[in-house]
Amino acid sequence: MPRFPETELILTPDKRVYHLNLKAEDIADTVVVVGDQNRVREISKHFNHIEFKTAHREFITHTGIYKGKRITVLSTGIGTDNIDIVMNELDAAVNINPETRELNPKLRSLNIFRLGTSGSIRKEIPVDSILVSSHGLGLDGLLPYYIDRKYNLNELCDTFLKHPEWNGRLPKPYCYEADADLLDRFSKEAYSGITATAPGFYGPQGRRLRLEPSVKDLHEVLRTFNYRNLQITNFEMETSALYGLGKLLGHRCLTLCVIIANRETLEFTNNYTKSIDKLVEFWLDKI
Repeated sequence: MPRFPETELILTPDKRVYHLNLKAEDIADTVVVVGDQNRVREISKHFNHIEFKTAHREFITHTGIYKGKRITVLSTGIGTDNIDIVMNELDAAVNINPETRELNPKLRSLNIFRLGTSGSIRKEIPVDSILVSSHGLGLDGLLPYYIDRKYNLNELCDTFLKHPEWNGRLPKPYCYEADADLLDRFSKEAYSGITATAPGFYGPQGRRLRLEPSVKDLHEVLRTFNYRNLQITNFEMETSALYGLGKLLGHRCLTLCVIIANRETLEFTNNYTKSIDKLVEFWLDKI
């Protein structure tokens, strides 16, 4: 069995994965990832008991018990680059022996939920509603750095690339599906659709301040895409990497977002905190 060298698997002196500062026993089989550090305590305040806390850089983790169920909440920061760290290190923590640096003979598969915020690109999906991502369409370029001969939905991506307004200089998109069982459990009382994952907040999401985006009418490009009756519903910055790396590593992933802005109607939520609370309570009620 191959040994992962020190340059590939970086551990702390007490054998924790470096960025997350976690060991296998710190991590529940149900993991919630959130972008905002402050959102960790907004979720863990619902726990009956918090058994473990750690923090390193933007990665804050609380593990505890909610109504008899063990849950880990972890902040990722913003973007697919951080999801790359989080997913690889979560997997390393639970599936690689830190003493021998060898793969465990039996692998753990985690249920990983992202609870986040997002912007709708459709008038019919209003502010403060909850949306579950059936797919993550990656416009960020991360997953092509990994070999995948099985899970990427190449036909969907090729259809997207035929859109006449898409700029060929940009990274080729990739697309992965949510875990089917988790999607079925949470989508019955929420909106669902393809979530476009952007590598930035301004130009990559069609926002225009002093700089002009290279893709004109980006919202229209995304809104008019249709693949076998699947449509793009919203923008955010993490889901495609979560779904892609989850599929490749054998973990079950699902993103649930509260819509805090509608880019078509130009509406923004009146109460951000209340919107987040609504999302958290929706997830806790069904978990």
